[in-house]
Amino acid sequence: MRALIYEGVGKLRFVDDLDVRDPDAGEVLVRIVASGICHSDISVINGTIDWPAPAVLGHEGAGVVEKLGAGVTDLAVGDHVALHTLANCGRCGPCESGRPTHCRQSYGNRAQPFHRNGAPVSSFGATSTFVEKTVVRSNQAVKIDPTVPLDIACVVGCGVLTGVGSVINRARVAAGETAAVFGIGGIGLNVLQGLRLAGASRIIAIDLLPTREEKAREFGATDFIDASQGNVPQRIRDIVSSGAPDHGSGVDWSFECVGNVHVLRDAMDSLGWGGNCLIVGTTAAGTMAEISLSPLSFVDRGIMGVRYGASRPHRDIPTYIAQYRLGKLKLDELVTQRYALHDFERAFHDLEQGKLARGVFLL
Repeated sequence: MRALIYEGVGKLRFVDDLDVRDPDAGEVLVRIVASGICHSDISVINGTIDWPAPAVLGHEGAGVVEKLGAGVTDLAVGDHVALHTLANCGRCGPCESGRPTHCRQSYGNRAQPFHRNGAPVSSFGATSTFVEKTVVRSNQAVKIDPTVPLDIACVVGCGVLTGVGSVINRARVAAGETAAVFGIGGIGLNVLQGLRLAGASRIIAIDLLPTREEKAREFGATDFIDASQGNVPQRIRDIVSSGAPDHGSGVDWSFECVGNVHVLRDAMDSLGWGGNCLIVGTTAAGTMAEISLSPLSFVDRGIMGVRYGASRPHRDIPTYIAQYRLGKLKLDELVTQRYALHDFERAFHDLEQGKLARGVFLL
């Protein structure tokens, strides 16, 4: 079958001779219909995320269940499903208390469900969706309404869960609060619409590409700052202080969606008294940042990490799909371009050039 295989830093290959095993107990085999193209995949290819080769990339997929492993009773062959990367155990304390992103078993899964020419090939993010068929734990496949297009549903599994979830689940932004979002790619756009859904009063989008302003405003931004012009924190303070209480001359929340320490510094400097910065973007292992402590301790500022939007996928995916069907959540508008799997070079080039909100591979 067709797949994209990561063969080491800077190396990605399209193949048509990959094999996948049958599902074991508690697993399902899913025929992938569509897969979102996420910057995390580029982060593997360029070495930012350390992952063993060879591996099938992709982690944002939707498709149809084809086979059930022993003991799987909550899914049936033919079900339409959206996949997520949390291969959590479902039995530990965090899982039972509704915090699956804290499950120790859900991190760093490196199974080998694929083979090529007799040699094992790893999955990525416990999922792998740049392939015609994949094997996942049954709790990673969330049944969805079959009337929802799978090339739209696929983007929920990472971009929407991470972006919207960072606002709703982790920050728990309250109506009327203010926020700044740094980096308006696929994740940043979903942070924007999460803030819109939460009722934030001022939503400031920041990006180096001024061409992203129109899309940012479409997804909920009330203001846009071209970061290439510099002095971003002061410009944010000017916006927040204009015609309203100054909130300690800054925003209540900032979201760093780039994974860059210089951007993080701007995000921290943009906070008002009592404000918090969420680190959403992916950084290379070992990345360090210098942070002045007194502005944190003196006026209750904080820094928060967030994994996968602190999501509870079996609750959140159906919720987001329902909001989409009600016209409250933008998914159609999120998908900029669709590609054939063999056209991966153009797809990744478009992503790196900032041309995509979300690209989708059709399989």
